[in-house]
Amino acid sequence: MKKYVQKNVSDINLEDYLGEYEGRDALAGDMVFTGGREKESLNGLWHYAVDQYETCIRQHWFEERYESREGFSLPVDFSFDEWPVMQLPCSWNVQSEQLFLYESTMVFTRRFGFIPRGNERVWLRIGAANHVLRVFLNKQYVGMHRGGSTPMFFDVTDLLQKENRILLACDAARRPEQVPTENCDWFNYGGVYRDIELYRVPQVYIKDFRVWLVPDGKLNKIRAEVSLGGGPSAETAPEASAAEFEIPELGIRQTIAVKNGKGSVTVKCAPELWSPESPKLYEVSVTAGEDRVSDTVGFREVRTEGREILLNGKKIFLRGVSCHEDSIENGKALTEEECVKILTDAKELGCNFMRLAHYPHHEQMAKLADRMGMLLWEEVPVYWAIRFARAKTYQDAENQLLELIRRDMNRASVIIWSVGNENADSDERLRFMSKLAAAAHKEDKTRLVSAACLVSVEENAIRDRLAAHLDVIGLNEYFGWYTPDFELLPQLFKNSDPDKPVVITEFGADALYGHHGSETDKGTEECQAYIYRRQVAEIGKIAYVKGMCPWILYDFRCPRRTSVIQQYYNRKGLLTPDRKHKKMAWSVLRDFYRKKEEEA
Repeated sequence: MKKYVQKNVSDINLEDYLGEYEGRDALAGDMVFTGGREKESLNGLWHYAVDQYETCIRQHWFEERYESREGFSLPVDFSFDEWPVMQLPCSWNVQSEQLFLYESTMVFTRRFGFIPRGNERVWLRIGAANHVLRVFLNKQYVGMHRGGSTPMFFDVTDLLQKENRILLACDAARRPEQVPTENCDWFNYGGVYRDIELYRVPQVYIKDFRVWLVPDGKLNKIRAEVSLGGGPSAETAPEASAAEFEIPELGIRQTIAVKNGKGSVTVKCAPELWSPESPKLYEVSVTAGEDRVSDTVGFREVRTEGREILLNGKKIFLRGVSCHEDSIENGKALTEEECVKILTDAKELGCNFMRLAHYPHHEQMAKLADRMGMLLWEEVPVYWAIRFARAKTYQDAENQLLELIRRDMNRASVIIWSVGNENADSDERLRFMSKLAAAAHKEDKTRLVSAACLVSVEENAIRDRLAAHLDVIGLNEYFGWYTPDFELLPQLFKNSDPDKPVVITEFGADALYGHHGSETDKGTEECQAYIYRRQVAEIGKIAYVKGMCPWILYDFRCPRRTSVIQQYYNRKGLLTPDRKHKKMAWSVLRDFYRKKEEEA
C-alpha cells in the first residue's frame, strides 16, 4: 500500500504535470469533411467545476480511481455527477457573475450512450474551445488542441462503449507563447463555445472535398478535389479507384479517378456566378465507395490586377465594416439569430464586405454570408507582439491558419485570408508572417492573402516589408484619434505608392451613445461622426484604396478600456453593444457607401 499512496500524492510535487499530455495534438491534418453527414450532438447540459489549480489533469481525475484498495477506500476531490450543470456550447463568463472574470481551467463532463453500427469509424468534432482543450473518454486521454477559434477532430472509434463518460478540461489562460499572446484588445472569453458532435464514417471515407471556380479569368470551369482517409493502416493509402462528383442543377456528373487516396477533375460549364448582389448557390456532392458528402456552394472568382480587386472579372470597391464575435448575453457563443443580425445590420449600412476580426469566427457566419451575399475577410490571431522567434508559436499559428482554410474552403463569401494584425515590422516578424502568407497561398490558390499592417510612423507612409508577400495590403490608421493631426492622412496617401490594392482595415473613434458635445470633445457622438466625415472624404480620393472596413460595427467588451466613457468596452462601434441604437457616425458611413455603390 505504501507504493500506492505515494502514487496518489505524487501530483503535489510534480512540476511538469503537463508533460505527459504533450505530443497528442489535434491538427489540421486530422480534419474530416463533415458537409452533408449525419451527426450526433453532444450539446446540452454538462456537469462542470472550476479547476483553477488544474487538479483534474494533475491527479488524473479522468481515471476515476474511487475503488477500495487493500481494504481502504480512496478519497477523491471530485464528484462528477453531483457537480452543477451548464449548457454547452457557451462562454462561461456570461453564465454567472462569479465566473465573469475567470480565465483559468474549467472541467466539463457528461455521460452519453452510443450504439455502434457495424464496421465504422467515429470522429469527435469540437467546433472551438478557448484556448487549450484536453479531451478524455472512458478513463483514457484522447488528445488536446491549441487555438481558441478553430475546430478539432479526434478519432474515438476504439474508445466508445455502450455507456460513456467524456471529460473536457478547458484552459482559458492567456500565455505569452500562445496565439494570440497574453496581451490583446478584446475580452478573453473562456469556454467550449461551439458545437460538440460525433460523426460516423466508413472505414474508407472522404476526408476532404473542395470545389471552386477555376481562377483563370474565363469563368467557365469548375474544379473538384477529393482526398480519402482510412484504409487498412495509417501507412497504406485508402483503397478506392474512383469517386463520383455531381452538381445536378448544372447537369454535371463526373467520375474522378482516385490514386493513392487523391483525385481531381475539371469540368467545363457555365454556372451562374455568385456575387453579393446575386448569391447563387448550388448543391454539390461527391461519392466514394460507401461514403458520400455534400455541400452548398457558390462559384465566383476573385483576383487582383495591378491596383484593382476583381470579382468575376469586374472591378469592385469593398464597402466594409469590421466586427468582433461578442454578445452581451452569449459572449463568443453567438446564436444563429445573432449572426444573421450582424449581416443584416452590415447590409443596411451599405456593406458588401466584412472583416471578421481578429480570429476565426463561427463557421455559420461564412455559411450565412454565402446565402445573404456578403464578402468576408477571415483572420487568424497573430496579433500584436506574438513570440515571432519561437518555432512552436509559428507551428501553432500555421495550424490555426490551415484549420481555418480547410474549414471554409468551399465558402464563396470568403475572399481574403489574413495572416495577422498590427505587428511591428521586425526581421523576426517578417520571417514569421511571410512564411504564414506562403502557407496560405500554398493551401489555397483561389483567394487573396492579406494582413492588417501599421503605418510607418517615421516616414508617414505604407512601408511594411510584409506587403511584398501579400496580394492586398491592409492598413490600420487612426488619424483624428490616436494620431490627432488629420493633415497627416492626406500626406500618408501622397507619400505612399503601392503597386497593389490597399484596403483600409481600421479607422475610427470612441463614442458613448447619447454622449454629446462639440466635434473636438473626445468620446462624443459628434466627434466620432466628424472623424468619419474627414476619413471618408480623404479615402474617397485615393485611387489605390479599393476598400475599407472601419473599426467597428458594435461596441464590444475589453478589459483594457477603463475610462468613464468606455466602462470596460471599446466604444468605437457604430452601434451600441445591445445592437439596438445607431450612433451619428452610422449615417456618415451609410451615405458614403450609397455614393460608392452608385458610382460602381
